[in-house]
Amino acid sequence: MRILGIDYGTKRVGIAVSDEARQFALPVSVIANTRSLVEEIEKIAKTNEVKEIVLGESRNYNGEPNAIFEEVDSLKHELERRGFLVYFELEFMTSAQAERFQKKSPKIDASAAALILQSFLDKKFKQEPDNNE
Repeated sequence: MRILGIDYGTKRVGIAVSDEARQFALPVSVIANTRSLVEEIEKIAKTNEVKEIVLGESRNYNGEPNAIFEEVDSLKHELERRGFLVYFELEFMTSAQAERFQKKSPKIDASAAALILQSFLDKKFKQEPDNNE
């Protein structure tokens, strides 16, 4: 089962999806942050048969909630209300990281979502090395 990753922004929201094996994240799309945001996320989730979502947890340099944290938390609760299992993954400067890798691009927010999702996948599903080798 795939997992959806979200990089939330006040104007644009990046979306990424994992592969079936949950080993890597792929940027999918960038959608406008409008009143229909949750419905757009639901459509993408349904198309990709997603039940779990990883949402970038936005904090400042001191680790405290930043200016958009309340909006992100509200999105998390709305997605949970609609039946999704939603995880927070601490994100810090993912858009800047994505831009460093691929330069300025219309898909930069989707790439940032992929970085958030990949971080989650690496932590949650990382295979322990086989000590018998």
